[in-house]
Amino acid sequence: MQAKKVKETRVVQTDQVLINDLNNYHTLFGGVLMKKMDACAVLSARRHTRIKECVTASTDSVNFIEPIRVSDSVCIESFVSYTGKRSMEIFCKVVAEDLETGNRRIAATAFFTFVPLDENKRPIEVPAVIPETEEEKFLFETGKEREQIRKLKRQQNKELVSKLTVDKPWD
Repeated sequence: MQAKKVKETRVVQTDQVLINDLNNYHTLFGGVLMKKMDACAVLSARRHTRIKECVTASTDSVNFIEPIRVSDSVCIESFVSYTGKRSMEIFCKVVAEDLETGNRRIAATAFFTFVPLDENKRPIEVPAVIPETEEEKFLFETGKEREQIRKLKRQQNKELVSKLTVDKPWD
């Protein structure tokens, strides 16, 4: 399995902010932005693996930094930032641009974990990724730590789920 350069996985999607996507504060709903980021991230995952089915295994570190307003465009950039054996981390950077002034700002960041699946819905191996830019190298070098944190959180979540009930709350 041949390693791929990060730039081969890069996806950039730019869209305008529509009134229907705004919350009562007249800023973009966080959930709408997360949906857009996930849609962009899956394309990066598929570009990296060239597999038909890549599923979101986790979303972590979603940081809403600046509000996105109706006068803005929203540009989501995603790419594979780190790989494990059967999963890959996708970094999403959201840049809002005021279309009247041209002012650009980082509005959000997020890390997604995707798993590629074969025809039998089983995870398959992921090619390594080769960072080239300073930004890519930083994200790659700090990826192992984020992977360890995700493993710990996954274990904690298993414990939590084992204590939960599926009983109807009104019984």
